[in-house]
Amino acid sequence: MTAPLSLTIALGLWGIRRKNTMWGDESVTYQLAHRDLSQIWLTAQQIDLVHALYYAVMHEIFGLFGGGLLTLRLPSVLAMSVAASGVGLLGLRLAGPRVGLLAGLVFPLLPQVQKYAQEGRSYAMVCALVTWATYALVVSVPHRGRWRWAVYGSTMLLACLLHEFAVLALVAHGVTLVVSRVPRPVLRAWSVTAAGVVAGLLPLAIRSVGQSGQVSWIGGPVRLRYFLVVAVVGMACARAPLGVKGPVRLSVLAVPILVLPGLLLLIVSLVKPLFVDRYVLYSNIGIALLLGAWMDYFHRRRQSSRTAWIAAVAVLAALVPPSLSLRTPQSRSNDVTAVGAAVREEGRPGDGLLYLSGQYRAFTAASPEDTRFLTDLALAQDAVSSNTLAGVELPAQDIAARMLEFDRIVAVRGPAGAQSPTDPQEEAKTSTLRRYFREYGTTHVNGARVTVYVRGHAPLRRPVLDPTARERAVG
Repeated sequence: MTAPLSLTIALGLWGIRRKNTMWGDESVTYQLAHRDLSQIWLTAQQIDLVHALYYAVMHEIFGLFGGGLLTLRLPSVLAMSVAASGVGLLGLRLAGPRVGLLAGLVFPLLPQVQKYAQEGRSYAMVCALVTWATYALVVSVPHRGRWRWAVYGSTMLLACLLHEFAVLALVAHGVTLVVSRVPRPVLRAWSVTAAGVVAGLLPLAIRSVGQSGQVSWIGGPVRLRYFLVVAVVGMACARAPLGVKGPVRLSVLAVPILVLPGLLLLIVSLVKPLFVDRYVLYSNIGIALLLGAWMDYFHRRRQSSRTAWIAAVAVLAALVPPSLSLRTPQSRSNDVTAVGAAVREEGRPGDGLLYLSGQYRAFTAASPEDTRFLTDLALAQDAVSSNTLAGVELPAQDIAARMLEFDRIVAVRGPAGAQSPTDPQEEAKTSTLRRYFREYGTTHVNGARVTVYVRGHAPLRRPVLDPTARERAVG
């Protein structure tokens, strides 16, 4: 499937630098991939164990090709291209060459696919592995060879080790086989393979439970609208009499993988919020297959071909604005490059530097040059030597004492309205600022604020500038 692969690479390379900016999660990948494998392992014992394998893979890639921004994102572009080829082959096998081509071309056009094809995170790799595991499943049903099931199981296990929620695709696969009424030996072979995947994932799942606090930021479903829209569209497409080829029907494969992983996460979220759209990125396999088959269905109905072409053009036109938007720094929830630039611009050599809270230290760690001339007032041990993401901070009383040694402090904190931690260190920072310092000015950037505080009464409070206002003022 050359056409889907080529289109995905072209879309992935288009605007891949996003004006040379990086967001928080990518910054974590960038920092950890530059550490030794032993350091990655030790850090994973404290936080981000679920991504440890991905960081190790990226460490090796950085070692081979250098640790720049393109090297950070190109593996995701290539992985999503491999996924697009797999989607095309699934459509080919299940409903014929035209469906395969259409599904493979639709897949890279989906906004969510375009977004995560340009991210230095594991989700594109997981999507590619789930896609090819699904293809291995479809191939294994009629042939029943043990080695085919071994390929399916090992591919699914690797996907799960890169991100635990890939295991939800197993549920979708099981439902597909049950609804397809495959012979009992096939269902038994899948059950044994699925059990092996779960057993292989279990140690990681058990260990990572102790780090569940790192997803405490999920207050409710994140970007649920996209999932609901594509689920509704997919179910509508599935109502059409789509082509049938082989023991597994296209709609019986596509609908479960589109709907079930996200639905299961939503159900779990009733107890503990866990739904984030990228966790089930591979559900786009289902909508691509259904849309490809739906377009083929209308093409075969000659009297409706004009309507189908009009609908296709309208959909492509609707995809242009989000495609352009996804290639801007504002398309992500934060911009650590802008945070570092604001700190560099606002700070003077010898100023104090404060993070409210300490987790924001990771925002500037990818570019140490931005904070080189400032003194981190709360830091006791840096992130690398402490095998953490944000370092270890001093006791509360020591932080307060160090703050009082400075006349100017540059503070990095969350956006307005962000919930602040209430631990003693954070209370010491905020109370000391409130009692002894005055706000001189604040620069708002995507996902954070950089505020300058001065001792006593500031001579004059500067206006609050957003980045566009600052550019107008400079111009």
